[in-house]
Amino acid sequence: MAAWGKKLINYPKDVVTQFIEGLVETYPGLQYLDGFPEVKVVLRSDVEFGTYDKVAVICGGGSGHEPAHGGFVGQGMLTAAVSGDVFTSPPVKSILAAIRAVTGPKGCLLVLMNYTGDRLNFGLAAEEAKSEGNKVEMVIVGDDCALSPTRGIAGRRGLEGTILVNKVAELLLMLHGEPGAAVIVSLNFSLLMQW
Repeated sequence: MAAWGKKLINYPKDVVTQFIEGLVETYPGLQYLDGFPEVKVVLRSDVEFGTYDKVAVICGGGSGHEPAHGGFVGQGMLTAAVSGDVFTSPPVKSILAAIRAVTGPKGCLLVLMNYTGDRLNFGLAAEEAKSEGNKVEMVIVGDDCALSPTRGIAGRRGLEGTILVNKVAELLLMLHGEPGAAVIVSLNFSLLMQW
């Protein structure tokens, strides 16, 4: 094991894969998707391909902020999480694989942060999934007290507030059963957090 800066890791290129492997080995309610380690998706083990009878909540983004997002997969939170490499958005094929794996007849809600790569890749995956007949909605979280609302092109990025939005969205979906209601309330909540 080598020390790199302030982190204790085996090998930098394997850190994301090893995190996911450790997470799945530690928690029997989790599994990784076929195609791992190229497709870095953690999902609930009680969700069967294409037959999930609730609205699936999928979140993801670049790794390096663990336990986000894989650490929040489970009952009452996320149905699946998609990880990119460290500080890199997940590829479209991984996001699309997650959508296909957990989206049943009620659809799915994608929760993502306001990073350019995440917006682009999740947006492309959502459009592809919609063209295949899936119901997909997306909410972008933009909380960030480190950046003022008027600075920068990208604006506030979102990270910490995403956990709360995930939980609120899951609760609303349990109550209403449709992604539309959760998206509207989550968007309003996200906008309030930006103010």
